[in-house]
Amino acid sequence: MSQEATASTFAADAGQYVLTQVTNRIGFIELDRPQALNALSTAMIRAMQAALDAWRDDPEVLAVVVHTRHVRAFCAGGDIRFLYESYRAGDQAALDTFFIDEYRLNHTIFSYPKPYVALLDGVVMGGGMGISQGAHRTGGLRVVSSTTRMAMPETRIGFFPDVGMGWFLARTPGALGRYLAVTGETIDADSALYAGLADVLIDESARPALLDALLTGSFASGEALVEWIRRAATPCGEAQRGAARSALAVARAWIDQHFSRPSVAAILASLESVPLDAADAPGEWAGQIVGVLRERSPLSMAVSLEAVSLAEGSMADVLRRDLDLTRSSFAEGDVIEGIRARIIDKDNDPHWRFARIEDVSPADVQAMFKSPWDADEHPLRALPD
Repeated sequence: MSQEATASTFAADAGQYVLTQVTNRIGFIELDRPQALNALSTAMIRAMQAALDAWRDDPEVLAVVVHTRHVRAFCAGGDIRFLYESYRAGDQAALDTFFIDEYRLNHTIFSYPKPYVALLDGVVMGGGMGISQGAHRTGGLRVVSSTTRMAMPETRIGFFPDVGMGWFLARTPGALGRYLAVTGETIDADSALYAGLADVLIDESARPALLDALLTGSFASGEALVEWIRRAATPCGEAQRGAARSALAVARAWIDQHFSRPSVAAILASLESVPLDAADAPGEWAGQIVGVLRERSPLSMAVSLEAVSLAEGSMADVLRRDLDLTRSSFAEGDVIEGIRARIIDKDNDPHWRFARIEDVSPADVQAMFKSPWDADEHPLRALPD
């Protein structure tokens, strides 16, 4: 394809699926690809990056709001079919470009100097987490509703929680981050608040009025806008009570007991030590989670646990490690087989590289973390720590 044709395709893609405007001194980014649950393409990622770069030093932009008008999904992740087809076609450059651009965008959001507000309705998974979780670090907000369904479900397709999510999962209470990374389980708004992966809850019926107010209200600063949203949200006490009753809160003691173990094999052995014929809640829960783990990719579960364990450093370090893992996950891991089984053929019968988690050695896991780049040549070497 010619450069002119490529540029034309990029412009059409970005213009069609990402709408950006400055209104009322707020930079609005609207995701508009409902047929793909707002899955991110390279062009969409670049359009978001261009808007954020343009608004960074613009005194007429007080804050940024990212949202969608399609309640089914805020963003279901990256364009998995594109990644699968690129790999099968031998187009490593397309794969690398997608992930490099995506992770740069994730870092831009994480370190943005103005409040960034993400309105998280419907499905928020994978790349959708990457373009929303950093809001918390900007003085902005992650706003959830009753429709929110949040997850990093990557182990189901043989991948790992990328887009810098290891950084956030490593900082959740107890062993919650390890549990969410390994199982890829989906959580609702109450559980997201409990885990510290959301900031405020807004009733779904109030969302249109919220957007209207942002478009027409008077805000002296980005901080004032954020405070206004906090006041419009469900009262803190009520939201905290909902979080305390959430599924994660109910299972917290069991999660900490089992998922604090040093390896996935040890986690599984701990879960399997609970009598499965027990009629009590801990036994029933343990049995369900054993079933989940036996279905996921053994290698990607082990890699995901290690990635969270290593994520105590800077976001830049985490994203550089994520990029290294994309190379090994496609070339040596289970992601191509996982996408084939779950997304392409939909036979739900993936043939993982290792049949059981007990077959994955520490050396197998460490080999996945080897970088294909020298430090001074790494594509993300310029990310500031």
